Amino acid sequence: MKLLRTAEDLGTLDSLRDGNLTVVPTMGALHEGHLSLVRAAASHGPVVVTAFVNPTQFAPGEDYDAYPRDLQQDLDLLAPLAPAAVFAPDTATVYGDGRGVTIQPGRYAEGLCGADRPGHFAGVLTVVARLFGLVRPDVAVFGRKDAQQCLVIGEMVADLRLPVRLVDVPTVRENDGLAMSSRNRYLDHAERARAACLWRGLSAARALAQTGERSAARLREAVAAALADADEIEYIQVRSVGDWTAPDRVTGRTLLAVAARVGPARLIDNLVLDITDDGAAPCGLLDHGGNA
Repeated sequence: MKLLRTAEDLGTLDSLRDGNLTVVPTMGALHEGHLSLVRAAASHGPVVVTAFVNPTQFAPGEDYDAYPRDLQQDLDLLAPLAPAAVFAPDTATVYGDGRGVTIQPGRYAEGLCGADRPGHFAGVLTVVARLFGLVRPDVAVFGRKDAQQCLVIGEMVADLRLPVRLVDVPTVRENDGLAMSSRNRYLDHAERARAACLWRGLSAARALAQTGERSAARLREAVAAALADADEIEYIQVRSVGDWTAPDRVTGRTLLAVAARVGPARLIDNLVLDITDDGAAPCGLLDHGGNA
């Protein structure tokens, strides 16, 4: 496992470019959720894990400075999985003098985190495009927990005809259902216990959908009932994945998404369901990758 820090270091990957080079972009502070992405990526080809806390996706007053950083711990966690390389650049390597091109997102940035975090997805797309340009992968693997991010990136790749195949991997959860996240480290014991309410709410909505409920309002109400344990609800939304509308009645591939604050942490979670007359089953998020 090579540690690469500069654009010039990436030249050592040239010998791997005939082998379906696969990138797993992360901001470091790795946990089992990230490691599941690396394991999934290994089935596609040689793996490069990036570890870069991207400043442009944080708004003023957000937790950029406090975001956990421990590269040595990340390397220790990755060592048993033996990726080909870890690319941990500094800001200058990714952004130069900071006055370069940025990328604005399309329709999938509307609503959800796009409404609550202005400029966030422009920062995400810009860093992903720059990392793709540096690493030049054939495949990129992302976690389904960041569902809106997956869709925003998928739209960029499709519209710009970037030669990268995207794969989304199911969310890894703690025993009580809490989605694994680097920001879970912000929670004390009592807050951590309350944070499981996000998954309880989504699970309640899924159970309703599986019994035939098709009212988006009732699915949102099921989520909201569980979120009484949160300190603040930022959103509970139901979206059609195909056209990104907010339907009154759900059908087809449907995203149930929530964001809430528990203690100092802003937490997000979601479910993706294929809703038909016959039921509601978990499904993949992207058209061209990721099975349930």
